[in-house]
Amino acid sequence: MVAVIAAVLFALALIIDLAGITLGAVLTPTNLVTAGLLCVALHLAGIGTNRPSWRRPAWRSRRR
Repeated sequence: MVAVIAAVLFALALIIDLAGITLGAVLTPTNLVTAGLLCVALHLAGIGTNRPSWRRPAWRSRRR
């Protein structure tokens, strides 16, 4: 989910930058890219995933 948010932020930053739209001093393409990179870092850290990373994988918990 966090990776999808990052992709949307990157797309918005690209559209704003290519169109030359000014949305004030707060909402700039640089700020959107920074927010997108933060979302990518959170995704790679395991935040927003279905399964907590501290649990054992499902294939190891099955009995034979």
